[in-house]
Amino acid sequence: MKDRIQNAFDNKKAFIAFLSAGDPDLSSTEKFILEMEKAGADLIEIGIPFSDPIADGKVIQEANLRALNGGVTVDKIFSMVQKLRAKVQIPLVFLTYLNPVFHYGYENFFAKCNQAGIDGIIIPDLPFEEADEIKEYCQKYETELIQFVAPTSGKRIQKIAKDAKGFIYVVSSMGVTGVRSKVTTDLSSIIKEIKKVTKTPCAVGFGISTPEQAREIEKTADGVIVGSAIVKIIEEHGKDAAPHLAEYVKLMKE
Repeated sequence: MKDRIQNAFDNKKAFIAFLSAGDPDLSSTEKFILEMEKAGADLIEIGIPFSDPIADGKVIQEANLRALNGGVTVDKIFSMVQKLRAKVQIPLVFLTYLNPVFHYGYENFFAKCNQAGIDGIIIPDLPFEEADEIKEYCQKYETELIQFVAPTSGKRIQKIAKDAKGFIYVVSSMGVTGVRSKVTTDLSSIIKEIKKVTKTPCAVGFGISTPEQAREIEKTADGVIVGSAIVKIIEEHGKDAAPHLAEYVKLMKE
């Protein structure tokens, strides 16, 4: 499993796509992931919907609500991923909040991740200093815990980077997720600090939506993460979003 994340970044810039599981339904989520892999996505982040997603803007919040109202559960998502893993070669990473993982039970949750073929997990509301409570389960069940580095990380950047596994999620801007017309953070300085202490790849997310932004960011980063722009395509086209997602992913990857 660890090799899959590394392979996503080997000798290329990685395009990472996010979508909310169960929006508009789980069979569509499976189809969308397959289409995005064919179109060139190197890694997929699968959001486990949560009722209070504090790091997410309106677009992803509404996707979470649509999925929850449609009856999606953590167990149903695990079943979908396990079926999907037989067809997908690229790494699959969960993005969720600590509450669903805690209530499922750390041991059970990460055992299921291993069984389903999940390569890593991103938990936006889990501070680096408090991550020890789940690290033993991540290690036991070979699920990489992806760390965040934000514009406010300051002196903690190198400490976080030294400990990072899989890839480092570099947050491009303050605030919540959502499409932004311009990224003003000095990302090159943040990435330079990271690269002083680790070879773990850096991928930039929060607000990236256009090929121009991706082209600028890939000058210094190892990958680009796109979420809200993809979720908006799904919101607009619903179950018929697959060809539109493929077209968008091809454009961004190129």
